[in-house]
Amino acid sequence: MMTPETKRITDIGPPHYEKFLPPTIKRNYWQWKYHESIAPGVLCHVAESGEKLYTVRAGSPRLLSIQTIRLFADLADKYCGGYLRFTSRNNVEFLLDDPSKIEPLKKDLHEAGYPVGGTNNAFSNIVHTQGWVHCHSAATDASGLVKSVMDALYDQFTEQKLPAKLRIAVACCLNMCGAVHCSDIAILGIHRRPPKIQHNVLPKICEVPTLIASCPTGAVRPATVDGKQSVRWKRTS
Repeated sequence: MMTPETKRITDIGPPHYEKFLPPTIKRNYWQWKYHESIAPGVLCHVAESGEKLYTVRAGSPRLLSIQTIRLFADLADKYCGGYLRFTSRNNVEFLLDDPSKIEPLKKDLHEAGYPVGGTNNAFSNIVHTQGWVHCHSAATDASGLVKSVMDALYDQFTEQKLPAKLRIAVACCLNMCGAVHCSDIAILGIHRRPPKIQHNVLPKICEVPTLIASCPTGAVRPATVDGKQSVRWKRTS
């Protein structure tokens, strides 16, 4: 006779997402009728039961400091019972049951420097690839470029004046791991010339063996310059 299998306890993988859903979403799971836009960056989701959930969307960087994460957590504790989420385009969304808390939350976000918007016919937050913080093959760095573009298009994020929703993406090289070709406008970094090597600085800030191994075409070769470990570019015909 087979004995029933016991549930194995493991720490592999993330916790089940249901643990992080607000009570309103749990009560109305798969029972939402529609959602409507109240203001730029503010949505109201209406369930079949009549319950409403409000979303306040703010633009945030893709790479966050611990101070920023703590700020978002404090705002979520203050206004949303601790519930928030991040979208695939790096926005942060606060989930509220009480509509009277929307304006105070927007005020606190604005004072902290985070714009509210990016919904409907507005310019959404820019999604981008890793850049120099992690990737070996990046031709440019995304974070500063994205910040510059977002600053120039700030009003298009906080207001709904465009003919339709606009999505922009940045890829740091031709690998395009961020699938920038799926957005309306793609900003793509390409390699044009070999980077200039500062032989006196490189071994202090870079793992030379890792740098050599990271080149898929074998163009980076080991070299010793003035007695220091460095690299050189392989000449091609």
